[in-house]
Amino acid sequence: MSDLLTYALDGRIATITLDDGKVNAQSIAMLNELHSAFDQAERDNAVVILAGREKYFSAGFDLKVFTNEPEKIGEMLTLGATLYERMLSFPTPIVASCRGHALAAGAFLLMAADIRVAADGPFQIGLTEVKIGLTVPWFAIEIARHRLHPSHFDQAVICSTIYSPQDAIAPGFLDRVVPAEELETATREVAERLEGLNAEAHAATKLRARGAALKALRQGIESELTPA
Repeated sequence: MSDLLTYALDGRIATITLDDGKVNAQSIAMLNELHSAFDQAERDNAVVILAGREKYFSAGFDLKVFTNEPEKIGEMLTLGATLYERMLSFPTPIVASCRGHALAAGAFLLMAADIRVAADGPFQIGLTEVKIGLTVPWFAIEIARHRLHPSHFDQAVICSTIYSPQDAIAPGFLDRVVPAEELETATREVAERLEGLNAEAHAATKLRARGAALKALRQGIESELTPA
């Protein structure tokens, strides 16, 4: 689809693979491409596998925007927030396939997917915002409140605790960790199982189950990111 990601449809399973050749920073360009890829997946009525490159699922928002282009921070955060909102309410299942680090907004992507499968290895998973001097956005707090286990919420969000893939299961960042060589097969098996769900029932139940979280997320976007 672009130099930043690829879109491959196999039957009713679409694989979106992020690969900017570096750390898969969620730049404005990357986020626009992700929205376009999910547009295509929705047209294809496809179960989505969202994958990263070797060693990096995503290292989060593009920090160069914060330091060099502050006038574009609002645009980048809005594109990200609306992407995660869209993923949480997406009509078909989304499976995250994590083959590396998932930090800051990279962890938002994990929390916005329905099922998260990761490769074991020396990788870091977690919310680094407070550690690097950023206040966690309201929309991200609401995503974390919905997806993380309450006993780990403060450690993960307020104290920037970073987890290994195995340790990231208990807090709620991941659902399953497999040897790296098994990740592609394991992710495909999950997607194929989800393909067998009743599509209408899945979409409707997802909206019911996440209704309160989506409302809070939307309020966070409007209060923090919508110009007055």
